[in-house]
Amino acid sequence: MNARSWTLAGLVVVLLIIAASSLFTVQQTEEVLITQFGRPVRIITKPGLHTKIPFVQGVIPFDRRLLNYELPSEEVILGDQQRLVVDGFARFRITDPLRYYQSVGTAMEAIDARLGSTLGSSFRRVLGQETLPAVLSTARNRIMSQIRTEVNTAMQGFGITIEDVRIRRADLPEANTEAVLGRMKSERERVAALVRAQGIQAATVIRADAERERIVLLADANAKATALKGQGAAQATTILAKAYGQDPSFFKIWRTLEAYRRGLANSSTELLLSPASPLLRYLSVPPEPASPTDTH
Repeated sequence: MNARSWTLAGLVVVLLIIAASSLFTVQQTEEVLITQFGRPVRIITKPGLHTKIPFVQGVIPFDRRLLNYELPSEEVILGDQQRLVVDGFARFRITDPLRYYQSVGTAMEAIDARLGSTLGSSFRRVLGQETLPAVLSTARNRIMSQIRTEVNTAMQGFGITIEDVRIRRADLPEANTEAVLGRMKSERERVAALVRAQGIQAATVIRADAERERIVLLADANAKATALKGQGAAQATTILAKAYGQDPSFFKIWRTLEAYRRGLANSSTELLLSPASPLLRYLSVPPEPASPTDTH
């Protein structure tokens, strides 16, 4: 191979190196900042193959996806002077790569340190105005929204946007747990005693009403029964009087025979009567049948 061939091969290699240095790819999940001698010149947000000036311009990629920051556990004092150990997290995006680069450079540790400081101070300040029941209730969404707004305001000069802030865990300090549990137990016992007392009172009222209703119903029933008995006795007397008026002789005989059935048929009844007693007259002489004219 002669010198010309070597020169041509070297030129091809140089051209390939220059071409490789001038081409770069932007991924779907990235934004790219182009710098020239360390000075930002443009931002590329469109994915695909792009070019730059080789050896002069540099490519700094930034992740455009949702990023996460974990807030370490920290003890805070709430507005009602309760102590609470909380740890949380924040979700953020790099929305302005140029401002981000000018503020903290390319190292994630730098933005994590700044975000952690801001997020921690906002947690302490906002939670310091809230009570324990509020932090543990549905009001937590409002509290998190307030913290997110404050952190976004404080971090807007760093080219990031805070999408979400959440408390992952909120626990009482170990020294306070037993005391709080004791107070919660006492409160629950007080509420249970109140509910039981209200139940006993309601049961007493219901029983009294039922007893009063029972007495009224029995009184009404007894009154109706007495009235019906009186009506029945009156009807029986009327019927008996009418029957006696139709055939007095038969009625006398029937009354005598009824006395025999009730008195003599009962083995436990003892009667001391003279044989000439009128009551025993039908035992020796049968009653005479009444004449047809006696029945009218």
